Amino acid sequence: MPTLYDLKPAFQGLLRPLADRLAKAGVTANQITVAAAVMSVAAAALVALFPEKPTLVLIIPIVLFLRMALNAIDGMLAREHGQASTFGMYLNELCDVVSDLALILAFAALPVFPAWSVVAFAITAVMAEYAGVLGVPAGIGRNYAGPLGKSDRAFALSLIAVLLAFDLWIDPVAPYVFPALALLSLLTVANRVRAGLRSAA
Repeated sequence: MPTLYDLKPAFQGLLRPLADRLAKAGVTANQITVAAAVMSVAAAALVALFPEKPTLVLIIPIVLFLRMALNAIDGMLAREHGQASTFGMYLNELCDVVSDLALILAFAALPVFPAWSVVAFAITAVMAEYAGVLGVPAGIGRNYAGPLGKSDRAFALSLIAVLLAFDLWIDPVAPYVFPALALLSLLTVANRVRAGLRSAA
């Protein structure tokens, strides 16, 4: 199923000169990975600590965009500059999960959304990433199938944040937003499992 992840090669092409300069400066993929996670957790904490300031949620789309850029750069540093390692693989996957959880759960502090629905989305998002990782032992490689992969989640959360910040949100719809995203995440899990099963058949 198509996903925004399909745009990654073009995005990487734009960032490759920067990745090359960082490699020459001695910056490592693991340093970029950790920096992206620290930035995500810090931004999420800021939003959660000051839920009465709706414009503060605009930091989330900014951080999500920067995080996507940093994720693309750490991948290029690893693959194209000889920095790939088993430790780096674990670090990348774990930091991605920590970042996702932090940025999603920040919305639970906002009174417009039922906290349980945000938590449900956070859980299903982790399930989707785990199903993607399981594509490796299934023999199909890391699976990025949609409809709600990492890039799509980032777009959805960014859109929600912008609507909130500019007071464009329709309150009656708010309780259904994160349950809908959770359902899309479960569909993503099903698609990724199905792909692995087809490979094993």
